[in-house]
Order: sequence, then C-alpha cells, then structure tokens
Amino acid sequence: MAKTGQLSTAHESLSGVIGGVPSLKKLQGSSNDDWVDRINHVWTVFLLALFAIVVSTGQFVGDPIHCWCPAEFTGAFVDYAKSYCWIKNTYYIPIETPIPIMHENRESEELTYYQWVPLILLFMAFMFKFPNILWRLFNGGSGINLDKIVDMAEKTQLGSPDDREKTIDHISKYMDRWLETHREYHWNMLVRAKQQLSRFCCFFCNKRAGTYLTAFYLFIKCVYAANVIGQFFLLNAFLSQDFTLYGFEVLNMLSSEEVTWKESSRFPRVTLCDFKIRQLQNIQTFTVQCVLPINLFNEKIFMVIWFWLVLVAVLTCINMISWLYRVIFKRNRAGYIKKYLKINNELHTGFDKKLCQKFADEYLRDDGVFVIRVIAKNSTDLVATDLVDKLWKLYRHKRMKKTDGEEEAAPLPPFPPYDSKPAETDKEKEALNP
Repeated sequence: MAKTGQLSTAHESLSGVIGGVPSLKKLQGSSNDDWVDRINHVWTVFLLALFAIVVSTGQFVGDPIHCWCPAEFTGAFVDYAKSYCWIKNTYYIPIETPIPIMHENRESEELTYYQWVPLILLFMAFMFKFPNILWRLFNGGSGINLDKIVDMAEKTQLGSPDDREKTIDHISKYMDRWLETHREYHWNMLVRAKQQLSRFCCFFCNKRAGTYLTAFYLFIKCVYAANVIGQFFLLNAFLSQDFTLYGFEVLNMLSSEEVTWKESSRFPRVTLCDFKIRQLQNIQTFTVQCVLPINLFNEKIFMVIWFWLVLVAVLTCINMISWLYRVIFKRNRAGYIKKYLKINNELHTGFDKKLCQKFADEYLRDDGVFVIRVIAKNSTDLVATDLVDKLWKLYRHKRMKKTDGEEEAAPLPPFPPYDSKPAETDKEKEALNP
C-alpha cells in the first residue's frame, strides 16, 4: 500500500511538471495564416528565446570569464579584474601577433557583443513576432472574425456529419452576410476612383471593394520578408563584423580535410583586457589574458541562427512571391473557385462557367477568395469544397430570385447531366447581364 501511495504521488508530480510545458498545439499559434508565417512568428521566436535562456544561464549561473592575473594579485584584485574585463569589453589579438603598443589599435579589436547576446536574441524574437501582432490587431478591420471562422472550419473535421453540415452552413451564411454588407451602395467620383485603384493595385486596402484582407495580408508578407533579411544587417551591426559570410566560412571549414573544429576569430575564446589601477602618485596599467567560455555557446548558437535565417528567408520570399502571383493575376481567383465547383460537379453549362466568373469576381472578390484559401490551408480541401458549394448555391439562388423578380426564393432548377451541355436560355442570359 505504501508503494502504491508513493507511485501515485510520483505520478501526480510528473503530471504537474508535464502539464506546465506548453503543448505543440499551443506553440502553433493562431490558424489565420499559413505555415510559413508560423515558421516566422512561432518557431523562430521559440528558437531565439531558447537560445537566450541558454546564454543567460551561462552568464548568470556559471562563470562567464576567467582572467590570468599577476601573482601579486590577491583574491579581491582577481575578482575586480574579472568584473572589470567583463563590463569594459576585451579585445582579440591572435596569439602569434604581437600586442599593439598604441591603445587605439587595441580598441579597434574590441569585442562589444558578448554581454548583450541575451538581449539581442530577445529583440530578434520580438521582431519576428511583430508582423503577427500587426496582423492579429488589424485584420478585424475587414468586418469578419477570421480567427473564429477558421477555427470553426478546422473543428468540422472531428465532428459528426450532422454537426459538420450545420457548421459549414452557419459559416456560409455568415460569410454571405459579410460579403453583402461590405459593398459600395453610393456611387460618386471618389468611390469609382477607389474601385479602379483597388482593381489595379493589390496593395490598396478597401473594405467595401473587397480588398482589405488581401492587401493587408500581402503587406504583412512583405514585412516578414523585410524582417528576416534585415536580421542579417542587424547582426552585422551588433557583432561589428560581416555576419552574412559566417555560414560560408563554416561550410568551408567543414569541407576541409582537417577533422578538428577550428576556433573562429569571430567568437574568440582567449582575449586580452587592459585596466588601470590608481595608486598614490601614479596610475598602473595591467594587461591580462582572459578566457570567455561563453563564446563556446555563442559560436554554435550564431552558426545555427545563420543557417536558420537563410532557410526562413528563402521560404518567406518564395511564399510572398506565390501570394503576389495569386492576387495580382485575377484569373487565378476564378480558377481557384472553379476547382472546387468541379469537384462537386456544379459546372454543367456555359452559363454556369460564366456565372462562376461573376461569382468569384463580383460576389466573393479578393477577400472572399482569401478567406477560403486560409480555410483550405488550415483544414482540408474537403472543408473548402463544401463551403464553396454552399456559397455557390446561395449566390445562384439570389441571382435567379433577382432575375424572376420574386419576393420569395424560388427553388433551383434541377441540373442536367454533366455530359449534356444545353444551350443558354434567355433567363440565364438575363441573369448574367442584369
């Protein structure tokens, strides 16, 4: 019984420890963007924060610097020398090179970064998170709760068929009301100019023209790309060296025939430090040799950061270009919607294909298609197919109702077989050209 009680207590303790660790689901962040965005604002932030903790532990828990002091130094003098050299900065002169006599030449070789590595890593993490903060703060200006919509669509994959049908129907009606509400109902010269500008400039945010979400998301994509590229310039300034070539130097060293890992001059482990001690009538200058164990961590950490930044920069730039291609070329909008309608066998006649073009360009517009793309990327194409099918039927219902002039919605006529292609009727032509 005693053993059973001990095992139960140990199990509860272990559960408490594990429960305090964030799950992978929480680390994934919000589902209103794509996986490349999450690499930037979730996984990169997590990696940089982890490195900051590792370096901080080495600085504040261990002994970050050791100095070889003269024999006449007492214990207090040694502690003073270590503290002074850690705060003041040290400088690096290769062991085979004589120490310069001029102090200006020594100061030009100073290492000014190692005390501030945790802070710069945390600042880098904030810069990677900042675009996502902007996106989450201002995407609600479109008039739709994108987080809620995507979350509901994602949960339909786990529910029963009836619940799935009700949820998708609810989402489609909510999107239909959103699409119909945010339109231009008053026409003047200013409104027409805004419409023309939003048609030719994909970066023009106009909620009533249906370009707010799309344009703002493209802007966020550009911010992500500018941020990851700007990180190289930031590290160049912080390390006071050409950090952009560091990865190539590592690759060159690894490809050489020598097996041993060479010490990098960028992160030297043995440095020099000058300090002065004021005595009664004179000032005594000492030069001591110091060891920086923390640079063992810094060297490996910044090597990983270099390769990670290169990977993230490539993925982010490719992803940004692909999104620009989808938005700038308007035919991609109708082609994307047709893909889902063909899956449901909804395009039977030439009238349906022409109506699909109007469905994408005039009903869904850029923002509606964007919401469907985000839903597809964060759930499955099956969910997006069902949602497009619901919106398509709502749209056709309205078009037929508008053409007939009926007060109540008339049922949709039965579709002919897929292989048959009847000619367009006069009513269908009127529906295309109201």
